[in-house]
Amino acid sequence: MVSTDPSPAPSIGTASSVTDEIATFALADLAGDPGWRRPVIVERELLILTTRGHGDAELDFHLLPCRPGTLLRVGPGQVLRCAGPQFDATVVAWDPEALRGFDVDLATTATWRQLAGEDEDAVISEVSQLAVDCRRHPDGPAARALLRHQLAVLLLRLAVAHVDRSPARPEDETFHRFRREVEHGYPHTRRVEDYAGELGCSVRTLTRACLAVTGRSAKQVIDERVALQAGRLLAATDQPIAQIGRGLGFSEPTNFGRFFTREVGVSPGAFRAARDQPAAGRVVRPRPPADSTGTNGGRFRAGISGESANGGHATKPGPPAGGPGGTGRA
Repeated sequence: MVSTDPSPAPSIGTASSVTDEIATFALADLAGDPGWRRPVIVERELLILTTRGHGDAELDFHLLPCRPGTLLRVGPGQVLRCAGPQFDATVVAWDPEALRGFDVDLATTATWRQLAGEDEDAVISEVSQLAVDCRRHPDGPAARALLRHQLAVLLLRLAVAHVDRSPARPEDETFHRFRREVEHGYPHTRRVEDYAGELGCSVRTLTRACLAVTGRSAKQVIDERVALQAGRLLAATDQPIAQIGRGLGFSEPTNFGRFFTREVGVSPGAFRAARDQPAAGRVVRPRPPADSTGTNGGRFRAGISGESANGGHATKPGPPAGGPGGTGRA
């Protein structure tokens, strides 16, 4: 379906009721709880354009500063919280089917971007027109085609403005292929040898590529992705800790607890206990980005609270996969 009015997102703890292929709505509608007490797991592709006020969005445990003209790109499976009424934003949400047939690479859209000048004017105009057309036009083939083309133009404009003109290295391609495999395989294996076999290369080649791009080994990249998914589920769902561990390949809760504590710096129980705290008082914060494919490269750790992610600089998102069911979905 195509949206004919601003479609509210679900309350925390419910599955998404937004069935429209493309929809626009207010940021406040992403969480039924006005205080946005805990993060929610995002289930659709989102662009969030700040229209008024100033504040912070907490995305995958990073604080991202927002003011008029700030654009956030959020992918399915990431956890999001925008606590407090400090800023307003328009959300564009869509399903993958909406871009079928369009040559749009979502990986080229930065996680965080502060628009300015002609870029800001163009994006605001296109988001505004998309919102108007979602409300005004009834469902039908022509309306569906119109909204799909408008969304594609918006995303292509963002891609053109963010073209990376630096020369590509062989290690970059190897690393990005590896990250794609990790996204599919992290719940099943944390062995570098398994990924090397899938990619048809040696463990040494993978490790060299990861070190060149991120400064971390291939094993560290895998473990960071597993720890990120564990953190998402601990923060945004009520799944038992042992169940989360089993879903990520840990047969024993004690093994999962040791792994998570090593990676994050606090136990799973302590991490979950801190999820209802406002961002400025949380006991966990993200580490600096590991690479250019995720908000924080999948790593976060206990430390100083209330620190903005990556100094407010943009990073390109990867395609994180959503976890198993639970509460806190948007």
